[in-house]
Amino acid sequence: MSELPYTSDEIMSVVAARHLHDGQVCFVGIGLPSEAANLARLTHAPDVTLIYESGAIGTRPQVLPLSIGDGELAEHADLVVGVPEIFAYWLQAGRVDVGFLSAAQIDRYGNLNSTVIGDYHHPRVRLPGAGGAPEIASSAGEVIVMLRQSRRTFVPVVDFITSVGFGRDGRGRAAHRGAGPRVVITDLGVLEPDPSTNELRLVAVHPGIGVAAAVSATGWDLIVSDDLITTTPPTEEELTVLRDLKRRTVEAHSSR
Repeated sequence: MSELPYTSDEIMSVVAARHLHDGQVCFVGIGLPSEAANLARLTHAPDVTLIYESGAIGTRPQVLPLSIGDGELAEHADLVVGVPEIFAYWLQAGRVDVGFLSAAQIDRYGNLNSTVIGDYHHPRVRLPGAGGAPEIASSAGEVIVMLRQSRRTFVPVVDFITSVGFGRDGRGRAAHRGAGPRVVITDLGVLEPDPSTNELRLVAVHPGIGVAAAVSATGWDLIVSDDLITTTPPTEEELTVLRDLKRRTVEAHSSR
């Protein structure tokens, strides 16, 4: 197999960007979600409104922020408000259309764990914790999850539910405003909840990735859609814009 002209991170960012649309309000995280959201803004969705947890609303950063508190976000925002207003007025009030999340573990019903690995009281690993993730999972209109796929991350049952997907049995969203995970984008493919059971199923693999690779990288018996497709490779425009954004970011941060 010939080497692909893009990296696994690049196709994750590109595929995630394609799920954003003009006019949406998007709650953005740092890392690949920030790459994806800003790629969408710089290509097919110039009127997407990006919100960061630190209070930047309608921000149009020229380079990718190092953290949610990066001054780059405030400098290029329509306005900056306090963190309580971001959560109370925007997120919990239902004004956020889509939120990005990641985690250390995800299970078959899209529940996310960023709290502990192992028993909560005697964990093998203590993780960074919840932050604003539970509110995003509960209140955003829908959630896009981005994480690399392996048996360590895709587990039958998460050790701790930090951010609820569809609950332990797939029916645990009645008390939440948002619709939950719409799509899970990995370095191998794309998963979506089954309309009837909410169990995540494989609906697409990236170019050069076989179904067997995605199945073997999943800690449960992964359902493969009868309509499985191969994701469209990144276009020249998408890669050019994304790489230019990352180049500017490296140059800007190295000079600080």
